[in-house]
Amino acid sequence: MNPGEPVPASDAPPVAPGGTTPGSTTNDGTAPARPADVLRALLGGASPVHAPGVHDPLTAALAAGAGHRAVHLSGAVCAAVELGLPDLGYLHGTHVAERAARLVPALAGVPLIADADTGYGNPLHAVWTAQRYAAAGVAGLHLEDQVSPKRCGHLAGKELLDTAGATAKIRAIAEAGTGLVLIARTDAYSVAGLDEAIERAGRFAAAGADAVFLEGVDTAEELAAVRAALPGVPLVVNRSEAAGVRAFPPDDALGALGVRVVLHPVAPMLAALRAAAAAYAAIGRDGHADAVPRLAWSSFTALVGQDDALTLDRRYA
Repeated sequence: MNPGEPVPASDAPPVAPGGTTPGSTTNDGTAPARPADVLRALLGGASPVHAPGVHDPLTAALAAGAGHRAVHLSGAVCAAVELGLPDLGYLHGTHVAERAARLVPALAGVPLIADADTGYGNPLHAVWTAQRYAAAGVAGLHLEDQVSPKRCGHLAGKELLDTAGATAKIRAIAEAGTGLVLIARTDAYSVAGLDEAIERAGRFAAAGADAVFLEGVDTAEELAAVRAALPGVPLVVNRSEAAGVRAFPPDDALGALGVRVVLHPVAPMLAALRAAAAAYAAIGRDGHADAVPRLAWSSFTALVGQDDALTLDRRYA
């Protein structure tokens, strides 16, 4: 296909892996693994899993159909699509949980990692947030150690919660019995340096975190220092355009350094917005968007399950 050509009508949307939905049975008649258990198994693997951002049921279905083994719901993305606002503390966990609950059915069991910001309060509120996420079907969350209201990770002016207070939130969620995978994030690197970030990450792991996420730490040298200080602790890294596009170590190197999840929180949303902007501009300029690449209508109706819905409608009409 040449650039600028519309997607052919024969391009069907991908089918969700395994063709199962949460709560259904697999082909051999057994119950599918819980998404949180699947995510824990991925953390115990030897190579990193790339978790792209999703923000609505259609992007969730596309990501699952593309074969991704985990996906991510970003607070910044949720603030943008839910409220049309920047990631400056406007969002609450209830917004994220409600949106997650709409995404999970389209994921066909693929684990969803959701941003829980600071837990939206003290340990009491952090536990309540985790419970809401678990009820929504989220597989794992990441919780950061900023003072509320938080600031997006790439922005200056962030303030850190004291280590004891941040650790208390991690321990409270770990002991709450939600079953969620708990990823402890620290923003200490840009505020107090690598040593402080490693110290905090170690305390969070000792408090019950399943993995640690040192925001801004992504070079091979820095990750090697983290690996040496925290052997055996799964690492999560963030490949976000918010921090600028830069080179990352290849997957084999990341795997050797203990990285098990690579987040791509905003790339799909930015791609979708660019495509939409091109369509709007073309319609305004040319009166149509025929030259803009886009999904065929038949692929869209297949993605939303129109044929199955019409079959059911005819059956009971």
